[in-house]
Amino acid sequence: MAPSEKIIAGETTIGQYIPQKPPVVMIGKLLEVTGTKTVTSLFIKDDNLFCSEGFFREPGLIENMAQTAAAGVGYVSKKAGKEPPVGFIGGLRNLHIYELPKVGCEIRTEVTVEHEVFDATVVQGKTYMGERCIAECELKIFLIKNK
Repeated sequence: MAPSEKIIAGETTIGQYIPQKPPVVMIGKLLEVTGTKTVTSLFIKDDNLFCSEGFFREPGLIENMAQTAAAGVGYVSKKAGKEPPVGFIGGLRNLHIYELPKVGCEIRTEVTVEHEVFDATVVQGKTYMGERCIAECELKIFLIKNK
């Protein structure tokens, strides 16, 4: 973590922005929510649900991107005095996984909203280890509106 990096939420407070509960929480810190962009990080622990053979696996990378998108929506909802909505992945396109992160590494994920149509949001997710992009995809996420 860079010395100037601000943390909006950490491991003990991230749950207020996303509907997932342990052991399915795949983000450790909420770092940035600005306009259409959300940034999170995750330190990969060996007891992570999506780790096997010393690596954080493909489903974990996808879930990490989806939860990063959820954290951004949840943060904006909380600031507006509303509960974060529940969402689900409705589609996945152009998935490229260039490298699986090892246990003990920290990844940073950036999600940018490309467009929104009705209850569907299309986001571009990119996950980095250091400066290297290790995974990217487009996710279509559907939100269940709060009543």
